[in-house]
Amino acid sequence: MQLGIGWLIIADFGESASTLGLLGAAIAIPSIIVNIFGGVIADRMDRRYIMIVTSAVNATLMTILALLVTSGIAEVWHLIVIAAVQGFFSGLDGPVKASFFPLLVSRKNLMSAVALSSVTWHISRIISPSIGGLAIRYMGTESVFFAGALGWIAMLAVIISLRVPYKKPEVQRRVLQDLTDGVKFIARSRFLSALILLSFAKMFFGMQYLLLMPLFAVRHGLEADGLGIIFVVLSAGAISGTIIAPKLQRSNHAGKSMIGGAFVFTFFVTGFAFAPSYGIALIAIYGAGVVHSVFLVISMTAIQMRLPSNYRGRVMGIYTISFALMPLGGLLGGNIAEIYDERWALTFSAGILMVIMVIAYITQSELRNLRGDQLTATEMTDA
Repeated sequence: MQLGIGWLIIADFGESASTLGLLGAAIAIPSIIVNIFGGVIADRMDRRYIMIVTSAVNATLMTILALLVTSGIAEVWHLIVIAAVQGFFSGLDGPVKASFFPLLVSRKNLMSAVALSSVTWHISRIISPSIGGLAIRYMGTESVFFAGALGWIAMLAVIISLRVPYKKPEVQRRVLQDLTDGVKFIARSRFLSALILLSFAKMFFGMQYLLLMPLFAVRHGLEADGLGIIFVVLSAGAISGTIIAPKLQRSNHAGKSMIGGAFVFTFFVTGFAFAPSYGIALIAIYGAGVVHSVFLVISMTAIQMRLPSNYRGRVMGIYTISFALMPLGGLLGGNIAEIYDERWALTFSAGILMVIMVIAYITQSELRNLRGDQLTATEMTDA
């Protein structure tokens, strides 16, 4: 969806960087709002049922978008509205999935499961953009949205096939009380609160290039298939990082690898922004994918291993706000790109992220000194 809508806005509709930013806000704002309560819902309701509903809605939205583009009546406001509705349901889907899939594996295998989940996600991101870029060029943008609808239908079929016992919570308290308890649980742990805030910063300031990518494709004189190749190389780097991450997170320097990965990431993003050629841009974006995955896998594993099951949904609901902050960061990046250009938009945000990571490394000793044996700890209790 991201590749198709971004290409529609820039190449087909001839819109500016600020429109990409508006698209990011349309996705992020409802997603963030729902994310906050999505974790509470995940702890109260059958998570499998919620995922069935969200998958069905997303499949429907993709079909509607494909039909609008096919009929030639699609306008920018259609894209914004559909993106906002999808952002709403993604805000519910994110914390539910994040708290559901750990139930399918034992805690001793959770580290490997997080890495495997990341690998499969990025493999899909390799296949989708490579096929999507070619499809846009030779079959039209609508083909990407039809394929997206089929993907959500496939996800729906998988979720329906899963059989996970559901135990209804014995005590049903008010939603705000449950949400407050989740926030208090995070606040009582300096480790969790610092790591979640660090993840927020990483996604908001570091991932703006995803939304602004069509602008860089145009800068390098690429068609849609060239844009698809950029996403392919990025995902290939992410898979490489996911393979490396388990080795790093089993070492005595897991925390240093995590923060250091985010720090090095800022150099790769800046290198991508000012790459003098398409080839150098691909090298830089590959490196960004590698170190991003190192941060993501280690941080997500560290958070999951510190959660008791009765708080998992609420805490992961707050944590998954970080993914909604990616398109919201695009709002900042899009406006900076409108005033200057997309290169300075990425460089400005990368500089802020670099400073944040340096401060975190200096001040957050528990994160910095995180060891691999702490990622195989037994389940925490609400103490």
